[in-house]
Amino acid sequence: MTENIEVIVIGGGYAGVMAANRLTQRGDVTVTLINPRPTFVERIRLHQLITGTGEAVVDYRKVLAERVRLVVDTVTRIDAPARRVTLSSGDTVGYDYLIYAVGSGSADPQVPGAAEFAYPIADLEQAHRLLPVLDATPATSPVTVIGAGPTGIETAAELAARGRAVTLVCGGELGPYLHPRGRRAVARRLNKLGAAVVEGPDTLVQAVTRDTIRLADGRELRSAVTIWTAGFGVPDLAARSGLSTDAVGRLRTDETLTSVDDDRIIAAGDAAAPSDLPVRMACQTAMQLGPQAAETVLSRIAGTQPAPLDVGSVGQNISLGRRAGVTQLSRRNDKATRFYLSGWLAALGKEFVCRSTIRTLAYEARKPGARTWWIKDRERRELLRAQRGEALPTK
Repeated sequence: MTENIEVIVIGGGYAGVMAANRLTQRGDVTVTLINPRPTFVERIRLHQLITGTGEAVVDYRKVLAERVRLVVDTVTRIDAPARRVTLSSGDTVGYDYLIYAVGSGSADPQVPGAAEFAYPIADLEQAHRLLPVLDATPATSPVTVIGAGPTGIETAAELAARGRAVTLVCGGELGPYLHPRGRRAVARRLNKLGAAVVEGPDTLVQAVTRDTIRLADGRELRSAVTIWTAGFGVPDLAARSGLSTDAVGRLRTDETLTSVDDDRIIAAGDAAAPSDLPVRMACQTAMQLGPQAAETVLSRIAGTQPAPLDVGSVGQNISLGRRAGVTQLSRRNDKATRFYLSGWLAALGKEFVCRSTIRTLAYEARKPGARTWWIKDRERRELLRAQRGEALPTK
């Protein structure tokens, strides 16, 4: 009788859940998902959670296949030679293959006072820490959001729509990903909601105190509550475990998402750096990389050559309160185009994306492997060949 193959997935976010579900195609594969929380977190709704306009957690029973064993714990070390992981509880779990899908979180802000006085909202615990602070703060007191990426924009808009006195400090350009036309649409909506936008090259934050923010141009802004959304970082688990990582800490892999150190370790999502050309940290990307990481594992089990990744973009949805939004369309290589949608139609589109993401996870749980197409950025292969001057080898 064939012995079961043990596969561990570290991280129960978008990429990890997709990967775990996809692996259940084979009856001889035992899948263990290790995650520090007992519920799935919709990170793309955390800005709603802090304002009370939406929930951001989903029961794993709705999105995880029955055959996937959920272990609520944190992996503290990967012992690649022994093929074992150590948990914070002190237990160890062995594996035949491991999928590294630890995701991302807030980058450590290298700004005096930011760690002490600013509130990041990159994960559920951080959002819950901010909730009572906002509840205890009068609506007329100034709230400052630092960082003008999608999270910062959505947070500022959500708060302003709820009657908060909000200032969005960009530290540069508003929505740097956006095309200028899409950027202007975002600025118009923020202005209509009453949110002040401070942007330009001299708006980098230099210091944060309990009730002020100092900018590079010398201005000081009053702030009763400061919310930090500038930048993302990844857990240092791979680096601490002696695996090769890039400058940000993402696990270095080849184009099949296989670790450059160990062909039993495959990465997916925000913490993967395939061919030293990582894709954007986003739910859209994680939903594509998760099942492809699982397919690499399944190929290795079957003794066939894993396929190189296919990942691309269609754009970016930004909610601007509950009744408006901007959908910035892009080329498949993630470059924004001049085309965008705005207003209530974009708000409906963002809500559709949020709901369809959960439906996609649940569908993969019921019918693993049913989805076989991905958005293909054909320019990626050309860029890789140009950078290296040769065809990319795979393991």
